Amino acid sequence: MSRNPLRAALTALAALLPVLALGLALTATTPPAAAAATPVRVMPLGDSITGSPGCWRALLWNRLQSTGHTDVDFVGTLGPQGSGVPYDGDNEGHGGYLATNVANQNLLPGWLSATRPDVVLMHFGTNDVWSNIAPATILAAYSKLVDQMRAANPAMTVLVAKIIPMNPASCPECGQRTVALNSLIDGWAAGKTTAASPIVVVDQWTGFSTATDTYDGVHPNAAGDQKMSDRWYPALVAALGRTTPGPTTSPTVSPTPSPTTSPSPTTSPTPTAGGCTATWRVAGQWPGGFQGEVTVRNGGAAPIAGWTVRFPLSAGQRISQAWSADVTQSGTTVTARNASWNGALAPAAQTTFGFLADGAVPSPAPAVTCAAN
Repeated sequence: MSRNPLRAALTALAALLPVLALGLALTATTPPAAAAATPVRVMPLGDSITGSPGCWRALLWNRLQSTGHTDVDFVGTLGPQGSGVPYDGDNEGHGGYLATNVANQNLLPGWLSATRPDVVLMHFGTNDVWSNIAPATILAAYSKLVDQMRAANPAMTVLVAKIIPMNPASCPECGQRTVALNSLIDGWAAGKTTAASPIVVVDQWTGFSTATDTYDGVHPNAAGDQKMSDRWYPALVAALGRTTPGPTTSPTVSPTPSPTTSPSPTTSPTPTAGGCTATWRVAGQWPGGFQGEVTVRNGGAAPIAGWTVRFPLSAGQRISQAWSADVTQSGTTVTARNASWNGALAPAAQTTFGFLADGAVPSPAPAVTCAAN
């Protein structure tokens, strides 16, 4: 071999050495792209204080986002019901529901399997207190619900609220009944908590005023929503720090089993004036009465500022209590008008109101009409 070709090869190799060194340096100093974090799935669970519209959830969600806790996914089979700001509104806040009924009818396992939460925020029991159900019975329902949560996720973190005060005009005893329930929650939680699945009590009662923080003695107004959000926030942040997100595999089971006490079918929505639709369903029944729920949806292309729903009841059926709407009855005709906070609905948005009624469950389900104001 002649020397000239060898010299040429060595020269070429020397020229490549700086390039190779640069490549190695870039490889050593450039970190790999970070994998997307699996979000922690948080289920808000309760009644209308949580879901109709439950604007404390919007405040809580946006505070989490603004303080860097962006790896959170609020979950539930129900969607947002107003509040006027963008947020992750999925929840299990079922207006008018009793914790004891949800436990007795085994409704929670279906919701859990559909959404697979890692953390549950539970403010539940207001309607049980209103119905004069004994605190021990309510706590037994809490225990069953927690057992069902742990069956779905053995590492579930459960944040349980001491529920906010009550002082409705129609239930002067409800205030003291709330105190009686809340006084037992700490002891119940201490006996039920485990290292794998901790139960954390969040005191929503202390410092909450029915006079200044509710609009009807039961449901929080804007000031009450802020107080509730402020109480949930530190407890939830602590839970996020110790929670490992579970698998995200989509379940194949039906998300929500039908309550065994609901013999009446759900009505199909019929578009009426302004694109407003309304769907009726029976949420529960007992001897001499039943609980109804109506979902109002804007099925049109333009926002609506308010809505009015009407439906007939049979003779002997009387509305005894309602929430999330102004409900009146004249003879057999029931008229429900939106509350001040849930009348404005964007296209495809919806809200729900509920009521208790005396008498047998209507069969067939009544025809429900809805008109945009």
